Amino acid sequence: MAIAAISLELPQALKARVEAAAEAAGKTPHAFMVQAIERETARAERDDQFADEAFEAEQEMQGSGEYFAAGDVFRYAIARAEGKPARRPNPKRSRK
Repeated sequence: MAIAAISLELPQALKARVEAAAEAAGKTPHAFMVQAIERETARAERDDQFADEAFEAEQEMQGSGEYFAAGDVFRYAIARAEGKPARRPNPKRSRK
C-alpha cells in the first residue's frame, strides 16, 4: 500500500480528545485518526451506495408501477422477527 503524507491541523481541544481516546484504545493518535478516517470514509461510501440503490429502485418502481405498501411490509417483517408465520405481501399497482 502506497502511503501519502498529509498535514492535519486540529483545534487544541480536539487534539487533546483524540490523544485521550487513542490512549484509552491503546493506539497512537496517528493510528486512531487513520482508523477514524477509514471508518468515516467507508460510512460515506455506504451512504452514497444506499442513495444510488434507492434512486434505482424508485426508477424501477416508476417504470413498473408496482410497489409494496409500507404497512404490509412492516406487519410482515414484525411477524417474521417474532417467529410467527406470515404471508409475503402482494405488490400493488400505482395509478398512472
